[in-house]
Amino acid sequence: MFALKLIAALAAGYLLGSISSAVLLTHTRFGDIRDKGSGNAGATNVARSYGIWMGLLTLLLDGIKTALAMWLGTLLAGELGASLGAAACLVGHCWPLYFRFKGGKGVSVAGAIAVWLDWRLILILIAVFLILAFVSKRVSVGSLSAGLAYPVAMILLGGFDWHQLVLGFLILVLVFFTHRENIKRIIAGTEPVFRAGRSRKP
Repeated sequence: MFALKLIAALAAGYLLGSISSAVLLTHTRFGDIRDKGSGNAGATNVARSYGIWMGLLTLLLDGIKTALAMWLGTLLAGELGASLGAAACLVGHCWPLYFRFKGGKGVSVAGAIAVWLDWRLILILIAVFLILAFVSKRVSVGSLSAGLAYPVAMILLGGFDWHQLVLGFLILVLVFFTHRENIKRIIAGTEPVFRAGRSRKP
């Protein structure tokens, strides 16, 4: 019975994660965000293409779906269920079932997971992200730095269960995997700087 609850937590997390806030917010008015800018269905590309407020709204909705996934996971199977729901939500966000498995890069979901786990963790990650993004003028550098800091900060803070630490390392791996093209451009010196666009119709 408990195994079935764990499977249900995974399924619910993935289906919720597959709800792409970026695509749904932009599709009817602006067109598919995956055809704009970097082609990524995430808050950064929305902000870059249609303005900072649209990006923040995308971020908020991604946070809500993550919280729902972890809440359902908790109801089904406690803290382990929450971790599984979070992991599945992250995978669904990156490879959404409803949108041809082409989604975001997982940063917004990872941030929402940190909010759920420990307020100190999200403050550390935000600080790392902002400092590195500001210094480099590249969001991808901030995202990669925060991804690297994720499990490190969890270990230093202490008090996390083993499955939460595994989740932290999974986030590190997925953030680097989904940013692999950014990493190539950073190394080549061709990664563009971030500039927020203005909300507009195509």
